[in-house]
Amino acid sequence: MPRAVCPVCRKKTDVSLSEAVIGNRLHCPHCHALLEVVEEDPIELMEVFDDDFSWEDELEEER
Repeated sequence: MPRAVCPVCRKKTDVSLSEAVIGNRLHCPHCHALLEVVEEDPIELMEVFDDDFSWEDELEEER
């Protein structure tokens, strides 16, 4: 199973392949921060502060 580093607590966490999709949101099992997948290979996570915000929506608006 792929692993990613939480940008908040810096701990490694397992991310299933079905979760490792850009724009998908998940919670860190260690610090419970809300995270969004921003890169698939290697998996990179970013903390999300607004539940309604999505980078995919932001990118579509810029086009």
